[in-house]
Amino acid sequence: MRVVKPFNDDWLFSEVFDSALLEKKADTCSMKQIRIPHTVVETPYNCFSESTYQFVSVYRKSFTPDDEWKDKRVTLNFEGAAHQADVYLNEQYIGSHLGGYTAFRVDLSEHLMFGEENVLVVKLDSRETLNIPPFGHVIDYLTYGGLYREVWLEVTSRAWIEDVFVYTTDVLEENQKLHVKTTLSNASLEDRVKVVHELYKENEFIQQLTDGPAPYLKDATYTILNGALWDIDTPHLYTLKTTLYEEGKPVDELNTVFGIRDAIFKRDGFYLNGKKVKLRGLNRHQSWPYVGYAMPEGPQRFDAEILKYELGLNAVRTSHYPQSKHFIEHCDRIGLIVFTEIPGWQNIGDRQWQDVAVEMTREMVCQYRNHPSIVLWGVRINESLDNNEFYQRTNEMARKLDPSRQTSGVRYIKNSHLLEDVYSFNDFSHTGNNRGILPKSKVTKEKTKGYLVSEFNGHMYPTKSFDKEVCRLSHALRHARVLDDIATNEEVSGGFGWCMFDYNTHKDFGSGDRICYHGVMDSFRNPKLASAVYASQKDDIPVLEISSEMSIGDHEAGTIKSIYAFTNAEKVNMYVNDTFVKSFYPDRDLYKGLKHPPIFVDDTVGERLAVGESYNPKVAERIKKVIRTAAEVGDTGLPLSVKLRALQLMVVHGLKFEDFYKLYGKYVGNWGDQVTTYRFDAIKGEQVVASVTKAPMEKVSLEVIADRLKLSEKNTYDVATIRIRAVDQNKNSLHYWQEPVFLETTGPVEIIGPKVLSLKGGMGGTYIKTIGTTGEATLKVKTETGEFTTLTFAIEKIQ
Repeated sequence: MRVVKPFNDDWLFSEVFDSALLEKKADTCSMKQIRIPHTVVETPYNCFSESTYQFVSVYRKSFTPDDEWKDKRVTLNFEGAAHQADVYLNEQYIGSHLGGYTAFRVDLSEHLMFGEENVLVVKLDSRETLNIPPFGHVIDYLTYGGLYREVWLEVTSRAWIEDVFVYTTDVLEENQKLHVKTTLSNASLEDRVKVVHELYKENEFIQQLTDGPAPYLKDATYTILNGALWDIDTPHLYTLKTTLYEEGKPVDELNTVFGIRDAIFKRDGFYLNGKKVKLRGLNRHQSWPYVGYAMPEGPQRFDAEILKYELGLNAVRTSHYPQSKHFIEHCDRIGLIVFTEIPGWQNIGDRQWQDVAVEMTREMVCQYRNHPSIVLWGVRINESLDNNEFYQRTNEMARKLDPSRQTSGVRYIKNSHLLEDVYSFNDFSHTGNNRGILPKSKVTKEKTKGYLVSEFNGHMYPTKSFDKEVCRLSHALRHARVLDDIATNEEVSGGFGWCMFDYNTHKDFGSGDRICYHGVMDSFRNPKLASAVYASQKDDIPVLEISSEMSIGDHEAGTIKSIYAFTNAEKVNMYVNDTFVKSFYPDRDLYKGLKHPPIFVDDTVGERLAVGESYNPKVAERIKKVIRTAAEVGDTGLPLSVKLRALQLMVVHGLKFEDFYKLYGKYVGNWGDQVTTYRFDAIKGEQVVASVTKAPMEKVSLEVIADRLKLSEKNTYDVATIRIRAVDQNKNSLHYWQEPVFLETTGPVEIIGPKVLSLKGGMGGTYIKTIGTTGEATLKVKTETGEFTTLTFAIEKIQ
């Protein structure tokens, strides 16, 4: 039967390729011992050249084949090698692969030497001069090099199961159809082999689909009764167990995970299992600080959980290439819709380049087509111009290999030739004070096919976590406005904001430090204010985020003009120095499509003038109108009506200019008076479900959160994601605390990246990885003043 063996440990690596390293007896003293996933070079957080990782490197591994492998087929499977891999075994060339974003295998069988040490060598070219996608012109993301995804050894019989593709139809009927395409590796053996298909759900046997070992059929259709559907909220998964028999004996077995579901884009939206679903998602790169693409399963899964559970999204676009199977598999498990696409960014190369892109289309579809989370194939180069001959080839390839899914391609041009089933458009039309997106009719004349907004915002308003408050708020409101417009437009299937987190980029883009600050999170996955717009649309846990720190020094003329609450509560009550000010409600007039619109806190005075100054309530309201208007437009820009009201108050009620100035400073501008304390309570069903207090900072603390405290050495090393935040005594982020923090570990772990780092916008992060042994480990994060937080991890070994 099939043996699958992780092949990630005990590799040697050199940044310099020397043909002498192909020799079995080469001198390897200068090579580093590494584990896979691996990046060819660790980079700084920012301010480094993309040339850093562009070179030809070499990986080398020695092993002794088991005698049981004789007369077997032995293949080596690479999940991702960026970007051209040439593989050698025992000094013999055995295969190559072009492209860093899809898996490939090489056959070792004929080159193995039994009873002695074998030497495997991978020559890896990470240069961007290769004539393959996504290269050929500028690219707005880095394309890090390395054997950055796992490697596996597979041992099978000479007759083995090459692939099983499963898709379903009639899913809303009592008798659902299960279509199975089985491909064997050795066609010459087909007349003497048989196959058994069995159905399981969550490890529970459901039914045997074949009546005992049956003659091999490449295409088979089975009927199943009332299978549980894969949906966003109930992502039920099934496993088809395929067993291959030769001469009556089982010789190979393959488990294929799939979901029973129907997904289709129509002219009026996206339908999942017959129900219309508005897609709300973000674009995701597969990169991390320091190590680029090279992360194992844990951080891949965590990104999916952030999107689904922290941000409350139902979809993700894997821009601009197929991503880790661990990420996609977790999207399957938790019910996150995926739009994935072939590698590329704007540029279309020559015929040879296009041939590679068509092959990448084949690889993408064949490798990912059993994942129920994937509902759409992107078969155009992102933001490229029309090329009908090229895109006819990619569309034909995808449709031939997978009749169950539609195709699309991401554009930034209007009225593009639509060879695909869905018109995907990067709509960057929103500028902060106009409608969120263009009407579909302004983008395409095609009326019968689906329409999807594949990107919005992003470079239109780059926002750093350490930008001043008004910028962070504008960033959030832009996302809110576009999301609202998408929600109210019935012809739009949904949208993907650009993007999930900040990412490193080439010299041609970004803020001059090799970072594009386009994310709703920073690169360590710490949330910016804009992330609260997304998170507030979910209902499972209370959300309350206040846009302002209520500090006058972060605003022009010391006046806080705009305060917003992003919450899923029914209302927000505001208090000043524990005195009730007013209740504020979602702005459903401006945001008609959002389930939980932002709340505009437009009155910090409330009834305090009447209570605190003993004014008649009507007089207090008139005074409040004057001083609030002055806060909004300045005292020199007061409208005539407000000036007349102020004059009336002065004449009739004896107020002086100095009185207005004092009241303005005390109740609106807080200039010349003691700072106040503000409290915001989120109310749902008359209960306080969340509360935020804004007061002068008195103490800096470190909030250090790990995604997991149990790490597992399984197929390779494991990594914990650590998010660090400087907070005040009320747990508010200190956006301008940029001081260094120091990292210390004990036990069987090591830090990825530097051990001293400066927070950006009061936030930062790090990663700890296991080193091959078990036990207890700690991470201490401390400041120069001695403030520290310690996390304790348990490291286990899973065989």
